[in-house]
This record gives sequence, C-alpha cells and structure tokens, in this order.
Amino acid sequence: MPGGRLTQQERQQIALGLADGLAYAEIARRLDRPTSTVTREVMRNGGPTAYRSDLAHRATEHRARRKQPASRDPKAPVRADGRDAEAVREFEEVFTTVLIQSGTPKMMARVMACLCLTDSGSLTASELVQHLQVSPASISKAIAFLDSQGLVRRERDERRRERYVVDDDIWYQSMMASARAALQIVETARQGVGVLGSATPAGARLEGIARFLEFVSESTARAAEQARGILSAKPATTPETTTPETATTETTTPPDGTA
Repeated sequence: MPGGRLTQQERQQIALGLADGLAYAEIARRLDRPTSTVTREVMRNGGPTAYRSDLAHRATEHRARRKQPASRDPKAPVRADGRDAEAVREFEEVFTTVLIQSGTPKMMARVMACLCLTDSGSLTASELVQHLQVSPASISKAIAFLDSQGLVRRERDERRRERYVVDDDIWYQSMMASARAALQIVETARQGVGVLGSATPAGARLEGIARFLEFVSESTARAAEQARGILSAKPATTPETTTPETATTETTTPPDGTA
C-alpha cells in the first residue's frame, strides 16, 4: 500500500471518482489507500461537491511549507494524553468542515468541533481563544449562536468561571429545539392559510409546508425521545453469582429441607 502524501495524479483520480458518484471507500480501493485518507482529503478541500484536484494539491503544498519548521522543532510540545497531535489536528479540521457543510457557520463549527474533541467536553472562553487563536468577541458570538440552537450549555466551575459544555444530553436538547422551531413554522404557515385562503395556490402551498414540517417535527421529537431512552439505559444487571458461602449453605442443607 503506498504511503506518504497524495500525488497530484491521485487527487485527479479522486476528483474523477467524485464526479462519477463513487463512494469514498471505492475511490480509496482504486487508489490502494485507506478510506480515511480519501475522506480527510476531500473534506478538508471543499467537500464532495466543491473538490478540485488542482486547488487541493496547491493548498496541501502550502500547508506543508507553512508548518514544516514547526514539525521539525525538537522542542515542540507533546500532548499530555499521548495522542498524535498532528492526527488530532487534522481530524479537527475534517470534523469542522463537515459541520460547516451541514449548515453551521464557520466560527460556530470551529468552536463546536473544539468542544467535542476535548475529553472533558467543556472549555472556558479563554481556553477557546487560546486554542483557536481568535478574539474573545468571536468566541462570544459563536457561543451565543450555539446556545440558541441548544448545542451547548453554560455552567460555572469551582473558580466561578463560565464553562461551555457539550455532552450526550446536548444533542437530545438540540433535536428537541429543532422540532419546536419547526412547529413554530407550522403554526405561522397555518396562519397564512387563513389569511390567503385555503383554496388559493399560495394557501395550498403553505398548508403543504405546514403538513410536511408537522410530520417531520413529530417524527424528530419521537426519534429523539426513543434514542435518549435506549442509549441512556443502563445495562441489565447480571444475576447474582453464587458465592462460596451460599454454595456451602446449599450443599449442607438436607434434602428433606430440615436444618
């Protein structure tokens, strides 16, 4: 299996594979590369719909030149958790790109990815500023947006600092917030039907919107409740094992049941 960086020819083959609608795994198989290599390459260079081999190749060369001195620095800090710092950084870029392509604004996506990749699931504003190298105002704006979407929650630590947290329940709360937002559109659309008239094309269109979003909202809320219940359920406890004491008691009890 070839190693090292992708060549320009390989990037052209990736672009052709994307144009043909091939899955990442199939493109990777044809290149004899890991699927993760192709996925990372595409997601950090515009995604499947905007990937261009020439731009991707130039961008990769630029990144390599820019970070080469740092990668050769023997005094470069090593992650305390023992993880490959470069691999983590690259995955953070990929995760951020996926969030952006799903509709999350860029800075909000960067903050969300940063929070999700911490073992604690929480960071302070100053920690986010230091990690992302952006202004406190940018962090404040991003947190306000993520908070409004139900994607982060705020809490105070022992030093009374505000921390921003993502955990398993955040995704449930976010889905429920999305379902409620859809219901608001449903109610507004139905008001429009009353104003425009149900027999008019515009009124019929609004009613169609309301019915569709009502179905989606109810399905989303139901699925979120089911997922929360299933995934948060504790594993069933195993039957109590026989201890030496009980085994002794059982073997010394006479068959007729008398003590």
